[in-house]
Amino acid sequence: MIVTYLMKNKKTPPLGGRGARVAVMDLGTNTFHLLIAEGNINNFREIVHQHIAVKIGEGGINKGVILPAAFERGLATMKKFQQDIIACNVQQVKAIATSALRSASNGNDFIDQVKAETGIEIEIINGDREAAYIYEGVKASGLLSAQNSLIIDIGGGSVEFIIGNNDRLIWKQSFEIGAARLMGRFHHTDPIPPASIEALNLYLEDTLVDLFAAIKQTPVNHIIGSSGAFETFAGLIESERSDLFDLKKTKVYDFDEDELLTITDQLILSTHAERFGNKGIIPVRVDMIVVASLITRYIMQRLAVGNVSMCTYSLKEGVLAEMMG
Repeated sequence: MIVTYLMKNKKTPPLGGRGARVAVMDLGTNTFHLLIAEGNINNFREIVHQHIAVKIGEGGINKGVILPAAFERGLATMKKFQQDIIACNVQQVKAIATSALRSASNGNDFIDQVKAETGIEIEIINGDREAAYIYEGVKASGLLSAQNSLIIDIGGGSVEFIIGNNDRLIWKQSFEIGAARLMGRFHHTDPIPPASIEALNLYLEDTLVDLFAAIKQTPVNHIIGSSGAFETFAGLIESERSDLFDLKKTKVYDFDEDELLTITDQLILSTHAERFGNKGIIPVRVDMIVVASLITRYIMQRLAVGNVSMCTYSLKEGVLAEMMG
């Protein structure tokens, strides 16, 4: 059960009722997110929407530990979130942790310290439930149709693959092959060498056997990239056209296949300095965008699917949908 944190000394209206103000914290491997909103999932009003590059998995993701500097960044961010929650008079909060915390030997130490210093209780959810929330988030965006789609959520610690349509979730699985993990395994020099790309692709081929079996049973002709790297791809493509594209006002985006392959190819061939100097790439994605590009291209080519869309809704909107009824 996800632990619910109720603000002290506040009257709590029925969950999901008109005026109920709720908050969701998605504590990922790279970024901690805070979304405070009110209304209902089909027409909610954002009050606070924060993304803080905590990088809780930095240096320790493949060692199964949260290193001291990352631990302190995470704790400081949770204290900041607590202040925002109190200032916004939130009635109910859910704090969800995923891959980095669930695989870290000191993940529970972090949870205990956050509880002691902020009163916020965090629950670590497994990959299966994470994928289910992502499906609900994408569904809430209105992007799903009667046709089956493959949803991909590339996180720092894990990647979730979900097959579903607007009516139901058909299949889901979480794989511990997130961008931070793959970068630690394969991306040690810039630009990433061809031999490393080949090794990464072979690793994906061996690791994603269950995905390919599921696709064989339930073919798809549409890929949906859930937030993260796909937002960067869309932003970079649109920045070449004009400065008018506003990701904050974008819920869904349909890629042109050639443009998507071109931008991912450019990222794969780029140096760290080139990516760092690109204003269209937020700092936390400067290096991980390379392996995220490789995952995206590999899936498109392996499944021979060029119809790709981006959805800014993901896990936190799926949790929000549950909270708002």
